[in-house]
Amino acid sequence: MHRRALVGINLPGSIINSSLDFIDYPQELTGTILTDQEFNTLRDRLKAFAQERDWEQFHSPKNLAMALIVEAAELLEHFQWLTPEQSELLAEDKRREVELEMADIFIYLMRMCERLDLDLLKVVEDKIKMNAEKYPADKVRGSAKKYSDY
Repeated sequence: MHRRALVGINLPGSIINSSLDFIDYPQELTGTILTDQEFNTLRDRLKAFAQERDWEQFHSPKNLAMALIVEAAELLEHFQWLTPEQSELLAEDKRREVELEMADIFIYLMRMCERLDLDLLKVVEDKIKMNAEKYPADKVRGSAKKYSDY
């Protein structure tokens, strides 16, 4: 069974093998892990939640994209004017608010994927492969330059 990390921590090495397929790894090392089935169940729960409230009529991809940006701005507001160090050391109440904003963003993203019939995890895997080609580790290690600048 392949596991997919939705939340993770940086570890020495990689949780991705050389062909960039997601692989099995211990949950305690990576945070929250969902199987494909669990991911699909979550997507279906979010769809049912909207349907039970007759909100599908409002959940066009355009509206969901706009709502996602609003939530991203609300997330950003929690970090406005903080130093980089302060942004890593949030008080528990502030951290909880940040978590909830991130959940809102994730929910809207999941709803957009459902409405557009996209496999988000597949697209992420594809994007990782594209980024690995654009940003070879031996050329970009320690650099913030864009791929077109090296």
